[in-house]
Amino acid sequence: MSDRLPLQPWMASAETRAVIAALQAAGGLDAARFVGGCVRDALLRRPVSDIDIATPLTPDEVTAALKAAGLGAHPTGVEHGTVTATAKGRPFEVTTLRRDVETDGRRAVVAFTTDWAEDAERRDFRLNALYLDPEGQLYDPTGGGIADARAGRIVFVGDPETRLREDHLRSLRFFRFLAWYGKGAPDAAALAACTRLKDGVAGLSGERVSKELLKLLAAPDPRPSVRLMAEAGVLGVALPQAGGLARFEALAAFEADPVLRLAALLPDDRSAVAAAAKRLRLSNVQRQRLLCAVSDQIVVNGDLSPEALRRAIYRLGGATVRDRLLLARAASAEGGRWGELMGLAQTWTPPRFPLSGADAKAAGVPEGPQLGRLLKAVEDWWVAQDFTPDRHALLARLQTAVEAQG
Repeated sequence: MSDRLPLQPWMASAETRAVIAALQAAGGLDAARFVGGCVRDALLRRPVSDIDIATPLTPDEVTAALKAAGLGAHPTGVEHGTVTATAKGRPFEVTTLRRDVETDGRRAVVAFTTDWAEDAERRDFRLNALYLDPEGQLYDPTGGGIADARAGRIVFVGDPETRLREDHLRSLRFFRFLAWYGKGAPDAAALAACTRLKDGVAGLSGERVSKELLKLLAAPDPRPSVRLMAEAGVLGVALPQAGGLARFEALAAFEADPVLRLAALLPDDRSAVAAAAKRLRLSNVQRQRLLCAVSDQIVVNGDLSPEALRRAIYRLGGATVRDRLLLARAASAEGGRWGELMGLAQTWTPPRFPLSGADAKAAGVPEGPQLGRLLKAVEDWWVAQDFTPDRHALLARLQTAVEAQG
């Protein structure tokens, strides 16, 4: 089945044309077709970011062609046929047509081919097995990709169980694509296969799971897909620490941040959050954010006074307080001054404590633990006074504390 698309700006850019011209110079007019996400999104009139190109040329031939044209060629995945081309700094993934030789549910051994239909057969979903030539000719080797994309159907290429046994990550991708592109009821055969083979997700690396999960959670409304994922038992395998969905569903209605949505899926238990972060191999920044969001060191809720909220921001930082406010709002019943408190958390900048160790020494405090304790006591008083005492008042308070020490 074929169709046409109007020439897209990303197709006509000088950088794209340079890469296409290099490949065609080496392999003829049919040496390069756009493939996958960029074709699907162009068909649906969605923004296109990453541009992937498929070619019958081998990785060595691709590399030689790019270099001959003065373009960058980087072997980012040559074992799977991928060379990253760069033109004026813009990357393009160029992948040789492939067929699977051996799969184990986590990775595949591939052989190169010159058959476009054979390449399509090893892809995950029919709406991702679409090809577009540089002149706008659309190719749909499975015969269902164009219709699926337009109807919002996420349907596996061929037998769903076969596709999942080749790579169990496709189970997570099913729910991710459902969140971003799905309309109406999910494909029954795909959902049943994901449910039956859910345990295979446990063997995937944490990095692959977290990448898919965070992409799913970044969808405009991931709630129906996550709910379905939980009902199928896939969420429990991918993220065993996940709790109930009520807080997540409430938060997802007003907050789009995928990391905070992940926090809402997890219980308010630091050990469970730490285990989830370890399983997902999250970055240190993401891990620390999740841990801070569930800490009970300082209670943050919708009944805080402005003074108490400022104290919390001073101790925890504005970003952590905002995260906790959003999670508390999602977990609460009606009520709470959420708008007022969020506005304060977003605009108030904590002042810097005006005193230092040099001030304590000047007041006669010797170097040692006592110096830190006295400064801390004065700082706590300053915070309790809503940060209003000035430096002069703080020095007086410090002097009084020193004299009280004898």
